[in-house]
Amino acid sequence: MFRMWLIFSLFALLFCFISLRLFYWQVIAGDRLKARAASQYSAEFILPASRGKILASDSSPLVINQPAFLAYAEPKKIKNISHFLSSVHTVLGANETDIDGLLADEERSWVLLAHKVELPVVEKLKALGLSGLGFEKEPKRYYPEASMAAHVLGFVGSDENGRDKGYFGLEGYYDRDLRGKDGVVELEKDARGMPILIGEAKRIEAEDGRTLVLWVDKSIQNILENRLSEGIRKYGAQEGSVVIMDPQTGGILGMVSFPSYHPQNFLSYEKTLYKNPIVASSYEPGSTFKALVMSAGIQEKVISPTTTMEEIGPLNVNEYAIRTWNNEYHGTINMTKVLERSSNVGMVFVAQKLGKESLLRYIRDFGFGQPTGIDVEEESSPALRDRKNWTEIDYATASFGQGIAVTPIQMVRAVGALANGGWIMEPHIVKEIIESRGRVLRIKPKKIRQVISPATSRIVTEMMVAAVDNGEAKWAKPSGYRIAGKTGTAQIPVAGHYDEKKTIASFVGFAPADNPKFVMLVTLREPTSSPWGSETAAPLFFTIARDLFRYFGITPGQ
Repeated sequence: MFRMWLIFSLFALLFCFISLRLFYWQVIAGDRLKARAASQYSAEFILPASRGKILASDSSPLVINQPAFLAYAEPKKIKNISHFLSSVHTVLGANETDIDGLLADEERSWVLLAHKVELPVVEKLKALGLSGLGFEKEPKRYYPEASMAAHVLGFVGSDENGRDKGYFGLEGYYDRDLRGKDGVVELEKDARGMPILIGEAKRIEAEDGRTLVLWVDKSIQNILENRLSEGIRKYGAQEGSVVIMDPQTGGILGMVSFPSYHPQNFLSYEKTLYKNPIVASSYEPGSTFKALVMSAGIQEKVISPTTTMEEIGPLNVNEYAIRTWNNEYHGTINMTKVLERSSNVGMVFVAQKLGKESLLRYIRDFGFGQPTGIDVEEESSPALRDRKNWTEIDYATASFGQGIAVTPIQMVRAVGALANGGWIMEPHIVKEIIESRGRVLRIKPKKIRQVISPATSRIVTEMMVAAVDNGEAKWAKPSGYRIAGKTGTAQIPVAGHYDEKKTIASFVGFAPADNPKFVMLVTLREPTSSPWGSETAAPLFFTIARDLFRYFGITPGQ
């Protein structure tokens, strides 16, 4: 009996072992073994899809593809490896030692020589008449407008498998749309690894990527890039940015930040330049924020343009003293004058009338503390501190744009609501997506929420027009035009305190005030000619506005 149970147990163990082994082969390692088996009788070649184009609003190209090729070698067809290597090296400039060992490996059916080889180089290689040298189309990105809109576009690099991948900007955000779907050629091969000419061949053609049509106007973008470059030199700024949005649609008409880079040669630049500061970097908005807080007070009916307050000296908030920017005080002034003179004391008065809960609610409703949803890869959003962590001085300083961090795209979108009747729009760079077969997908303007009423929008617009006409920057304003705007000068926080000598100067506004065609934000970091936004960012804003008026055909009085 013992022997019978022993034999039965051995057979049972053997059966379990065989079952587990079969399970491993068929389920766990099935795909890998299938691939290894297939590789013994077939060879697979990828046919790269042509990446989609990126076009400006008038359908002129910003990014297209130029003819280029993947160069490869088939070791089994090479008659003289030494001669092959030296010949290819002469044209490609490749390091022979990198591929010498690979070509000598008889198990390899092909060896990569170079990616993105341009047509003139391919012609030289073909002229060598080398057997075992082959090419496949592999388009290369080309930028007809050179480095224009680099931060908007992003660039194309390689992923971990060496295939094209978009990074940053539109190339990163819309990578799946742009890259298309690669094709494949599968050939049967013999025992030596050579293709069987009469064997079965499967070919699936590549599906090219989709084309993006942008809201970005190439003429406007050119104006911004030229004027910003001039402004940075003129005012001795470290950095600068300009963004223009259509307040009715949320479409981005132009966007530029300097310093920048060239997408064609992105590896030649510092990686810190790749991110777009307009969507990825934060700053304290300073007095430009006052128009938003003022609109909240008017919407809540706790103030009106004619409401008065006493500006007789610094205002004490706990142990802190809130002062005006120039330490001048004007006695009894109304809310319009508060905005004209950019009074910090006056804005604390508005915040106190509004109340803590309402102030914080409007800050959130205007879109701060959360991403805007703009269609670029690297957008970030500085977080708002928790309600329980806000102190009396935090509410006070937030009313005039200090102690709160925003991104430029958040700021221009919020002010866009003052221009369009109160609506927070989702900003977009892409207007249409065109599929490879011609079908057009239109991206409709998206309203997020209405934060103030049309009536409040009109009231605040008139107050901002008065701030331009009577404020510190009135000397630079184009005559005959109604422009709504507000200057801003914010000190830069460094190691827990503000550096009095370093500022971010800004100006935000929209025009024509009665029927806005654009809302624009200009920022200059650490201008040396003057720290004040009224003497740097504002005149740059007005210079760009003059160009835009001419471009749009807007005449004085409109």
